[in-house]
Order: sequence, then structure tokens, then C-alpha cells
Amino acid sequence: MLALVVLFGWILNPPTTWTILAEGTSVKRQWTRADDIAPVMLRSVVAAEDSNFCLHWGFDMTEIRRVIARGERRGASTLTQQTAKNVYLWQGRSWARKALETLYTPMIEAAWSKRRILEVYLNVAEFGPGVFGIHAAAAHHFGTTPDALSARQAAALASVLPGPKTRSAQTGSRRARAIADGAATIRRDGRAACFERD
Repeated sequence: MLALVVLFGWILNPPTTWTILAEGTSVKRQWTRADDIAPVMLRSVVAAEDSNFCLHWGFDMTEIRRVIARGERRGASTLTQQTAKNVYLWQGRSWARKALETLYTPMIEAAWSKRRILEVYLNVAEFGPGVFGIHAAAAHHFGTTPDALSARQAAALASVLPGPKTRSAQTGSRRARAIADGAATIRRDGRAACFERD
């Protein structure tokens, strides 16, 4: 497991995932370096999926405790956990998958930078049925490239991530507007410092 974490963290970009192989792609994938993704896209995905990304070591214990205390059924997975699942494991709920995800997560946090975690996540995440990776998503939804995404487009793409099969990238939706506000907030308050380049 550690060898795979080092391999995909330092040597090689993950060529595909179990999910991509199982579902197939409808839009051509192309790996995009974090340096070639609009910074607002990085902030938007953090605002949408894991606003405390820079403050935890792979598990957001505050959020986990909050979900348990409220008796909610939703998950409290961090971007690092989602990256572990998307790159190394399979979709679906099972104790075996969750146990492996729990092992991979701290290894990823120890071996990869936060910027690398976001880069890998954005290149394997599904942004619509058969639309995997930020390059395909930018082209498919907005006819543009990842480096040219506006704040509204980035927020709209991030808004589909919890349910890429059922949600659409709408720039004016309430969720997209909230994500755009969140992305601006984490930039102002320093919660983007661990992955932003000066």
C-alpha cells in the first residue's frame, strides 16, 4: 500500500481508476497539473467538499463528531479520504472498503502535499456521467480549459461532486453561489494557504 502511495504521489499520475474502468468515459480524459488549473477551482472544491482541508491530517474529527452527535446519515469524508477511495479502491459502502480507506488516508497525508492531493482528486473525480477529471469537465460543461475557469464555472463544477450522476453544473444555482462565497472566504481567512501558490 505504501509503495502505491509513493508511486502515485511522487513518480506517476494514476492512469485510471476502478470506477473509470467500470463506468467508462464519455468525454476524453487528460491529466492536468495543479499549476494548469485555475486557483479558484482548487478553492471551490475545498469549499464544497472539505472546508477544513488545511486544518486536518486526513480525518476531520470535528465534523465526524458533529455528524455522530446529530445522528445524521451523511458522511464526513475529507478530500483525502475521497482521493484514497477514488484512486485505490472501489465505490459503494462496505466495511472492507472503509477499513482500507482508513489505512490509505494517513499514508497519503504523510507522503503527498495538500496541493498534490487536490491535483489527483480533481483528475479522477466524476463531474457528470462518464465525465472524469477536471479537463473533461471544463470542456464538457463550459467548452473551456481548466486554467480558464471563472469563479462561477468553478463553483458550478464543484457543486456536482456529491452526486455527479444526478446534478448538473449550473452557475446560478443556490449551491453554486454558496460554494463561490465559500471559496472566497477560505482565500481571505487563510484556509487555502496549504495548497495555494503565491
